[in-house]
Amino acid sequence: MDVSLTLWVLTIVGLGILIGADFFIGRKPHDVSIKEAGTWTIVWIVLAALFGLGLLAFGESQASGEFFAGYITEKSLSVDNLFVFVLIMAKFSVPSHLQQRVLLVGVLIALVLRAIFIAAGAAIIASFSWVFYIFGAFLIYTAWKLIQEARSDDEEEEFEENRLLKSVEKRFGVADRYHGTKLFIRNNGKRVLTPLMVVMLAIGTTDVLFALDSIPAIFGLTQDPYIVFTANAFALMGLRQLYFLIGGLLRKLVHLSYGLSVILGFIGVKLVLHALHESGVQVPEISIPVSLAVICGVLVITTITSLMASRKQEAAEAAEASKEAERDRKDSVDA
Repeated sequence: MDVSLTLWVLTIVGLGILIGADFFIGRKPHDVSIKEAGTWTIVWIVLAALFGLGLLAFGESQASGEFFAGYITEKSLSVDNLFVFVLIMAKFSVPSHLQQRVLLVGVLIALVLRAIFIAAGAAIIASFSWVFYIFGAFLIYTAWKLIQEARSDDEEEEFEENRLLKSVEKRFGVADRYHGTKLFIRNNGKRVLTPLMVVMLAIGTTDVLFALDSIPAIFGLTQDPYIVFTANAFALMGLRQLYFLIGGLLRKLVHLSYGLSVILGFIGVKLVLHALHESGVQVPEISIPVSLAVICGVLVITTITSLMASRKQEAAEAAEASKEAERDRKDSVDA
């Protein structure tokens, strides 16, 4: 897709206006209701759909298909990010009315950092086509790692601060409590960070770690930097509302890691086939419609099996609790 500088500028300005409107509407710290989160989640999804359909209307059918495939992939991978966001919020004991501000600024930091990643990835791909082999192998390895983690019996994870975050805290110091929406305060004449600023940095920088697999994944679906950037932008901008909407549902998505591993493995294979094709080897390439069908199919199946497994687990726990209560009652009667 041939994208002019003017279109790039208009797109960035348009996204900036949408982000500004979102920030203005939610500028006052408050507890986000399910209704509010649901409404804005739908708004962002509709805006993404309109953008993709707009590409189709302007005769860019391939770009439209690549956008939808990339958007759905990035959206599904971003849901996995929410598990870590929950851990971060819990570790720093973020007050509920400040969580939306944390997510908004954290996602903005992530968007800027991802834009840098995308630009670097596009430049590398343009210069070295063999990088597709590396991207493909990395995604297949990540898929295997996800399966291993999903099958492990480890208990609840804990968030560990990365080195960048630790160095920032050491350099500036951190206040002992939250001070509303303030990011810095004066403490004994010294300017220090508030916990709110630390959490925002944690959300933003942690997301970059997730970009290590999501950026190669979307480059496996399209090599167009414009599509890669817009798909990432729309997927990230609705992440804040999605956090509040499905926060309670996250624990029910017990098979999500398996679904994501299948998607990443599939895209990894697609990248390797593309790299072989570019090297002159006669191998079949996977089309965008097939990719879109596989991604959507895996997500639907994963969601259904997750909810069925969660319901079965809840029923088993309820039955066990009932038996325990009955035993306690009998013991009480005997006594």
